[in-house]
Amino acid sequence: MPTGKVKFFDEKKGFGFIAGDDGEEVYLPSSAVSIGAKLRPGTRVEYGVAETRRGPQALSVSPVKKVESLARKNRRSPEDMVGIVEDLIKILDHASGQLRRGRYPEGGRRIAEALRKLADDFDA
Repeated sequence: MPTGKVKFFDEKKGFGFIAGDDGEEVYLPSSAVSIGAKLRPGTRVEYGVAETRRGPQALSVSPVKKVESLARKNRRSPEDMVGIVEDLIKILDHASGQLRRGRYPEGGRRIAEALRKLADDFDA
C-alpha cells in the first residue's frame, strides 16, 4: 500500500492532494478519507490508488500513526545535559587558548568524540 503526505486537503471543498513517497501526486476525494480522520497538510497517510481518466486517485485513505524514535525516547534529560555542555565549554575554552598560541590541543580526538556524542544527543 503506498504512503505519502497530505499536500492539501479542504473538507468544505471535498478534495485535496497527496504527495506520494514515490514522487507521484494523487487526487484525494473526501469520500476516500476514513470516517473521523482529520487530515492536515503534512499528515502521513496510507492509501490505495485507482487510475481514472483524470489521473491517479486515492482510495481508502488512513493516517499513519507516528512511531516514536527510540533515540529520542532514550536520550538524556535536559537537566543531565546542562553539566555535560558546561564541561565541554570549559574544555573548548582551554583548547581555543592552545590554538591561539599556535598549538593544537592535546586530546583532540577525545574532544571530537565528545562533540559528536553531544551532537547525537541533541539530534535524537
